[in-house]
Amino acid sequence: MDDLVRQAIAKWPNVPHCYGWLGLDARGQWYMRDDRVQAAGSFAQHKGSLLRHEKLIDFIQRNYEPDEQGCWFFQNGPQRVYVELEATPLICRVNSLGEVSAHTGIKLDFLMCWMDDEGHVYLETSQGLGLVHSQDVIHVAELIERGDWTLHALQGQDLEQQFRFCRSPQARQGA
Repeated sequence: MDDLVRQAIAKWPNVPHCYGWLGLDARGQWYMRDDRVQAAGSFAQHKGSLLRHEKLIDFIQRNYEPDEQGCWFFQNGPQRVYVELEATPLICRVNSLGEVSAHTGIKLDFLMCWMDDEGHVYLETSQGLGLVHSQDVIHVAELIERGDWTLHALQGQDLEQQFRFCRSPQARQGA
């Protein structure tokens, strides 16, 4: 987390949290969701506007983390902006050597490889669960074929509970 963000939290500790305004898709892209987009439906149905400003994206990614309930947020100064997830909190990039990084650019420590009942491939890491980026599934397949990684099966409907994360903090907040 940026030092400036920590200072803002200390200065303004009781700023209300923000829900529904930011989304992360299955390719690691960030989306802003204004009132109109949110009113149209869930993030899965209506993503909003793709963020393209590199410095803003870098700021979000440096200040992105989970709370105690597994809801991921971007700490924007003193305000937590909770993130709607299309898939998982992390989107994993994998190279042919088996090196793994998140969509945020941080290196991830690989633990296990999973595939759900729909054929989606996930990596369990010490930092959380990540969907493998569609462009990198070939590298995962090669690692499995070489015997470097073992593939384990799971039910897609069990992801959130098994790996303690929340796809829609907004829906949880409204419940």
